[in-house]
Amino acid sequence: MAQLSVIERLEILADAAKYDASCASSGTAKKNSIGGKGIGSTEGMGICHAYAPDGRCISLLKILLTNHCIFDCHYCINRKSSNVRRAKFTPQEVADLTISFYRRNYIEGLFLSSGIVKSSDHTMEQMIETARILREEYDFRGYIHLKTIPEADPQLTYRAGLYADRVSINVELPTDAGLTRLAPDKNSRQIEGAMGGVKDSIVEAKDARKRFRHAPRFAPAGQSTQMIVGADAASDADIVGKASRLYDSFGLRRVYYSAFSPIPDASAVLPLKRPPLIREHRLYQSDWLMRFYGYKPSEVMQATGDDGNLPLDIDPKLAWALKFRESFPLDVNRASREMLLRVPGLGVRAVNQIIAARRHRTLRLDDVGKLTVSVTKVRPFIITADWRPTTLTDRADLRSLLAPKQEQLELFAA
Repeated sequence: MAQLSVIERLEILADAAKYDASCASSGTAKKNSIGGKGIGSTEGMGICHAYAPDGRCISLLKILLTNHCIFDCHYCINRKSSNVRRAKFTPQEVADLTISFYRRNYIEGLFLSSGIVKSSDHTMEQMIETARILREEYDFRGYIHLKTIPEADPQLTYRAGLYADRVSINVELPTDAGLTRLAPDKNSRQIEGAMGGVKDSIVEAKDARKRFRHAPRFAPAGQSTQMIVGADAASDADIVGKASRLYDSFGLRRVYYSAFSPIPDASAVLPLKRPPLIREHRLYQSDWLMRFYGYKPSEVMQATGDDGNLPLDIDPKLAWALKFRESFPLDVNRASREMLLRVPGLGVRAVNQIIAARRHRTLRLDDVGKLTVSVTKVRPFIITADWRPTTLTDRADLRSLLAPKQEQLELFAA
C-alpha cells in the first residue's frame, strides 16, 4: 500500500479528531519571550476555534496522533472494528506541523489526542514525546492540550502535565452501566482514579510554586473532561448529577458535552439517530447555572420533566422559575443578588448593574429593559417602581407566552 502524504494523513487525523469537544483553551497562564528567545508566546484543515473567558478566539491545531486503536468502543468511529482509513503521525511530524502552522499565523496552540496503538503506555509516551520536542527542541511557548489515557501509568500522566497547559481525561458516558455496555475496554473507577491523580498533582504543583519560585508547573490550565449525550439511556438528570460530582471531586475547569453522532457501520446497540442538538445546548446552560448562578445540582434537576430530561423548548432557568412561581415576583430594588440571578432573562452582568444602579436611584421597568435582550421574558418575574405583574406570574399559559416562537424556514425565501 502506498505511503500517505502528510496532507492526506492530516486530512484523515484532523477529521477523526472532530468528535472531541473538550478543546477550549481558557485558563492558561500567559507566557512571554523576554530576551528574544522562544516562539509562540500567547495566553492561552485541523484548526479548531476555542474561546477564552474574555471572548478571544484562540485557534488550535486539533489532530490525532493516530486513529489506529486496540479498543472497540461502540460509539467511536476509530474503534478497532471500524472500517475507516487509518493513518498515523510520528511525534516529530506533529511537532513540525505545529510549528509550521504557527509560523504561518494559522494557530496559537495544539490539541493532541490519539487512538490507542500497541498499548496505553506506548501511546502516552508518543504524545509526551511530541510535547517534549515542542517545548525543549523548538522552545514553543504556545498552548498545548494533551488528551491523556486513564489506563496509562500514572507517571506518564504526570510527565504529560509538565509539558501541557491543560490535560483532559474523558469519562465518556454518564453512567457505569452505559460505559460497561458501550466501552467494554474501559473502567469508570480507573478513569476517575486517573482524574484524582491529576487533581493531586495540580494541587501539589501550586503548593510548591508558593514555596519555591522555580518549581515546575503542572497543567496550569487545569483538567477537563467530556461526556457523550444520547448514546445510552442516561437522562439529563443523570448527566447533571455526574457533572456536579466530577466538579466537586476533581476540581475540573470544564465538563464538555458532545451530542452522539451516528457513525458508519454502527453497532446495533447504538441509537439509529442522534439526539437533538438543542439537548446538548440545554446541558451547557444547566452547567452554567451551577457554575455561575448559584444553582445546586438538585435545583437544576428540578427543572427536568417526568422523564428526567430538560425541556427543549425553553431554557433550564425559565423551566425552574415556572415550576417555583411562589418565589416570584422579585422587587429589583430590594431583592438579593442571589435571588435576582434566578430571574429568567437577567444575566450576571445585568444583575450586577442593577445592584450598582439601585444604590443611587429607584429603578423602573425601562431601566431594567435596557439591561436585557427581552423585557417580555423578565416582566412576569419582577416588580419595579412602576410595574407589578399582578396575575401575569400565575397565568396557566405563561410558558407558551415566553417560549421562543418556532418558525418554519422557507427554502426559497427571497
